Amino acid sequence: MAYQSLYRRYRSQNFAEIKGQSHVTKALQTAVAEGRHSHAYLFSGPRGTGKTSTARVLAKALNCENLTDGEPCGVCKSCVDIQNGTSFDLHELDAASNNKVDDIRELIGKVALGSPGRTKVYILDEVHMLTSGAENALLKTLEEPPEHVVFVLATTEPHKVVPTIRSRTQHFEFNLLPGDDLDQHLRYVIADAGLDIDEEGIEYALRQGGGSARDTLSALDLVAAAGGVPKGSDIGVELALAIGDGDAPGTIAAVERAIEAGREPRIIGETTVETLRNAFLASMGAPLTQLSETARKASTELADKLGPATITRSLEMLGQALVDMRQAPDQRVPLEVALLRLSRRDGADTAGLLQRIEQLEAQIAALAAGGVAAAPSTAPSGPAPQPAPTAPVPEAPAATRSATPAAPPPPSGAPPPPARRSAPAPTSPPASGGPADLARANLAETLNASAASAPASPSDATATPAPAATPPAAAPTPAPPPAPTPAAAAPSGTTKPFSIGTLTAALDAGLLDSVSQRARVRFAAASPTAADDGAGTATFAVPNNYYLPRCEDVRPEIETALLQHFGRAVTVIIEVDDNAPKAVRPPAADQPAAAPPPTPEIDDEDIGDINELETATNIAGSGIERLTQAFPGSQVIESFDSPL
Repeated sequence: MAYQSLYRRYRSQNFAEIKGQSHVTKALQTAVAEGRHSHAYLFSGPRGTGKTSTARVLAKALNCENLTDGEPCGVCKSCVDIQNGTSFDLHELDAASNNKVDDIRELIGKVALGSPGRTKVYILDEVHMLTSGAENALLKTLEEPPEHVVFVLATTEPHKVVPTIRSRTQHFEFNLLPGDDLDQHLRYVIADAGLDIDEEGIEYALRQGGGSARDTLSALDLVAAAGGVPKGSDIGVELALAIGDGDAPGTIAAVERAIEAGREPRIIGETTVETLRNAFLASMGAPLTQLSETARKASTELADKLGPATITRSLEMLGQALVDMRQAPDQRVPLEVALLRLSRRDGADTAGLLQRIEQLEAQIAALAAGGVAAAPSTAPSGPAPQPAPTAPVPEAPAATRSATPAAPPPPSGAPPPPARRSAPAPTSPPASGGPADLARANLAETLNASAASAPASPSDATATPAPAATPPAAAPTPAPPPAPTPAAAAPSGTTKPFSIGTLTAALDAGLLDSVSQRARVRFAAASPTAADDGAGTATFAVPNNYYLPRCEDVRPEIETALLQHFGRAVTVIIEVDDNAPKAVRPPAADQPAAAPPPTPEIDDEDIGDINELETATNIAGSGIERLTQAFPGSQVIESFDSPL
């Protein structure tokens, strides 16, 4: 006797042998036992889940001579003939190849003919392949067939079956078989057939079957014939692990080995996607009933290793690679490029960033578990802060505060000139030694030095000089303030306080006088908007993009001037602000707005004798008058009341 495939040899012969479809077999068995079976059924579901086998068992039950509780006996002549494929009570038709109107008409012509048994059963496999005309030709007979006829329609794509056919049938949906049921069935087949297959072969067959009994038995048949698992069968797991490890060369090498073993790039991609999908379901806590216990454990371990972000991004990129393979001249290229991007963590998309974050979190958790301090060092990155000063605000020479070279320094030990302020003096002396007090003192000295270096106007010469300011009495030493930042605690003799107020005051006092005229003219359009003491940056705003490159061109000179004035490196940042005023800087926080220059008095001698003034020439007010004056002798022929 010729060898018979395992899926044909171990085809279910009664309702009890049908695996994983109890919701279908229970209903059919009860309907047959009570004589309430339908005239037409529609079986739908994935391939290899028992649709045709269930239809044949139903035909046995409807014609069995020794029916017991709806279960066929399997030994009577009708059951044996149906099992051997020689019964006149069972007709199987492949609707994929017999899908024309003439084929259906021929079937309808035979429906009314009698048969040896009680019921004639017609099985139409892949019924969704019928043409529109064939479907319409079948409708009337399917709705009202002869009493001895039962139709069983089987399909893997029920959505393609027209509603007019579905409404005339009882629809049963078949599911993929659970992994535990398939595992038991495989072990029974191996023991009954006397096959020598190890655990690795069983796991391979279950993985290849994916819940389909026919595919699983076919894979088991392949393992038995080959004497073991084929090479490259675990390519999906190997590529998924390489992605998780970031092993870019390993992914390319694994693909090359699989291709040399005879696997196509599309099959490699689909296998990897299936492996990643199982890991994704495991990470989401979904039940993996189609997998065996070993496969479920492996998927859970893979999900813990990769993480949801990596799995999601891998599924997206490999799915797109499978789509791109349709138009690619070499199908390996889209697959290899996608694997390289996944293993190298390339890309700035959200999934890629989440993938990198998960990797860093895993590394930190591993370091913490190993006893290595994962927290960042508590040592400050900048210079150590100096202790907070407790003495009154130190006085610095005015010459070091002023940017005007012509200003002479005051005598040694003399108090600084008073600052012209519009706000009243505070009623209580501020606490000395803090960053804010240092900034106020330096700002006042800068303003005083600027006022001393300014040329005296006639009105100033006659004005009564302001009395010298008496330095305030030293306040009692307060409690030590919080530790200031390094920049604020620097000695005033070497580094000046840096803030938006001191920066604005320095600019108004002539800070840019030391730069070239080109830099001074171009940077006049920039207005200071922010000053970061800790970062050492000064931000300027320009009105539009026209001034941006011009100011960037002279930025090094401005930074040099700031370095010379403040005694520290300051980085200039130039931004475009449409609302920024052009060539106008806001006044300092502690400085009142500059008063407008006095209007000069005009003497009669500057005007001269008014009798010598001549009457000005009459200027034409309209365009026509100007034309007639430009062309003497011309004459206006026609005039319009309103301009064109």
